[in-house]
Parts: sequence; C-alpha cells; structure tokens
Amino acid sequence: MVQRLLLISVLVFILVSCPRPGSEEGFSEANKPMYFDSLLCAQARALCSDRNYNTEFALFSDMSVASGRKRFFLVDLSADTVVMSGLVAHGHCKKYGRRKPMFSNEVGSNCTSLGRYRVGGSYHGSFGKSYKLHGLDSSNSNAFDRFVVLHAHSCVSNYESSFGICRSEGCPTLSPIFLESLEPWLDNSEKSVLLWIYYGATQGE
Repeated sequence: MVQRLLLISVLVFILVSCPRPGSEEGFSEANKPMYFDSLLCAQARALCSDRNYNTEFALFSDMSVASGRKRFFLVDLSADTVVMSGLVAHGHCKKYGRRKPMFSNEVGSNCTSLGRYRVGGSYHGSFGKSYKLHGLDSSNSNAFDRFVVLHAHSCVSNYESSFGICRSEGCPTLSPIFLESLEPWLDNSEKSVLLWIYYGATQGE
C-alpha cells in the first residue's frame, strides 16, 4: 500500500507543479531517502497499534524548525523514512510581530497546540478540502472545539526560503499542492491516521 500511494503522490506532484530554478522544490523524498527519528517512529507505531490506527504511515510536524523550512513530514513507519515533506504555518497567537511559535490549548488563543492528533474525516469549507483534527493529549484536547483542522492556503509556499511564511489562526496549514499530494494517503487509509505536532525532541506526553 505504501509503495502504491507513493507512486500516486509522485504523479500528482509531477502533474500539478512547475520547477522553479534555483529553489528547493518538490515534496517527495523517493530519490533521496531521509531517515526519521527512530524513537519517535517507535512511539508512534505503539500508539497507532494500541488505538487501531494506521501503522504504515503517520504525519509529523516539528515546530522547532523555522517556518521557511520543511517541517511537516509524511513518514513510512515500517522503514522510519520520510516519504514527503513540505512547509506548514503555525498559529500567530495574536502576537502579530512575533515569528517564533508559541503554543496554547486555550479556546480563542489562535495558537498551535502541541501533541498527538487523530486525523478525522474530510469536508469542504472556506479553505477548500480540509480534515478535522481530534486532540489526543491534554495539550491539544480542545482542538475540535477550537475548529483546528488540517487545511491549505495559497499563502504557504511550495518552496523553502530563508524568510518565514504566513501564520494561521492555530491550524496546521499547508500549501494547496502539498495537501493535494497527501490526499490519496489520507483518503485511501482504511484506518485513522496519526498527526504528531511537537517541538524538537519529544518523548510523548
């Protein structure tokens, strides 16, 4: 299943993207395997097995990485490798002059919440196709009530840069093309998919 979905994702990216000379473009890591944190993968596999989630792949986002760099990852849990990666916006926390992320689980904070999430069903809203998120930890337990969802916005680039990208109102926000590349994985999964948002090294809650 992982190989079939990887092929679909690569084909989607080829069809909808245009290379930009001199920039780091593309989401697929198929031609340059990158190993992911093995301890984090082991913890994710254990949680997914315990909750009967998909144990073949999961989503991770490391908020300690600068927003202009790839910090959202689709990871093959069977091989501890990154399948694809891209940029993701964090919440502005109503601190419009601050670029470094802050975190909160409070309703109305407009902050990113660290923790593990179950990716729920998709729907079409004001930002197009989006996926509901259900917080699994005390640090993100209000995610559903805060309307924190996985969605796309055109302000998020497909390309890395030394400049930061736009910020969200608390949602992990991807570029439209990156989310489209992830859709086959999420939509074709027969089990719930794990999303883990963390800051640097983590040992879970």
